[in-house]
Amino acid sequence: MKASSALWLAALAPLSWGTSYVVLEQLQPMPPLTVAALRALGAGVLLLLVVRQWPRGAWWWKSLLLGTLNFGLFFGTLFLGASRLGGGVTATLGALGPLLILAFNLLALRQPPTRQALSAALLGLVGVALLVLGPGAHLDALGLAAGLLSVVAASGGYLLAGAWGTPSGTGLLAVTAWQLCWGGLLLLPMALLLDGLPAAPTPAQWAPLAYLIVVGTAAAYALWFRGIQSTSALQVSLLTRLSPATALALDFWQGRSLSAAQWLGLGLIALSFLPPRQKTAAPAQPTP
Repeated sequence: MKASSALWLAALAPLSWGTSYVVLEQLQPMPPLTVAALRALGAGVLLLLVVRQWPRGAWWWKSLLLGTLNFGLFFGTLFLGASRLGGGVTATLGALGPLLILAFNLLALRQPPTRQALSAALLGLVGVALLVLGPGAHLDALGLAAGLLSVVAASGGYLLAGAWGTPSGTGLLAVTAWQLCWGGLLLLPMALLLDGLPAAPTPAQWAPLAYLIVVGTAAAYALWFRGIQSTSALQVSLLTRLSPATALALDFWQGRSLSAAQWLGLGLIALSFLPPRQKTAAPAQPTP
């Protein structure tokens, strides 16, 4: 698959995550951590039934580490941070991901960021902040620590996923399935401990839960990791700005008005996706 096509398809993932805010409202009063465990484990088992492949050799611990970073630790700390900070602050912390990846590349690989990548990451961060932060935003030490840990875990997991690729004879779908299963298995005891034994979903909750598992997790992360493999963790992480923008667009479509700051935030996010301006070659000097 061409890199540009993989990147376009990867953009469908944060678009689907932006709709998950509406889906989660339909799943209430199901606890968020329980939803996260069911989401990861359900999607992982679904993909595992499709690929029917198990990890081999070093990929047992590699898939466990990736599943811990990308799903177990990420989902767990994300929901903890959101419960103490609110969605706006959490989304703004999530927009730090591209900057963290740039920092990891600089420290570990001695790769200085390009001006285009740094500008896109900063524009996206400011745009998301204007989009979702409001006067009611509050800061909490534990919530901030959890939110920062979630974005560090995901950024590190995306970098490792891109660096390790896939084992010989195994497709990316299988690696995604292993990660989701590990993440769900790690989240399950935490959800049982904090939320208790979950009640069976009501008939009205089955459809949104199925959408979250199949579309918002299994399909979304398969495309997400395909994009990382075909391009880079940095390029794909820049797409996370689409998630809060999608959620706000749905609110606008349902009749919510946007403030001037939010319109400015949307403009900055759109500006961050503009390709770099090509330098025009100097005209050739005529030979005497």
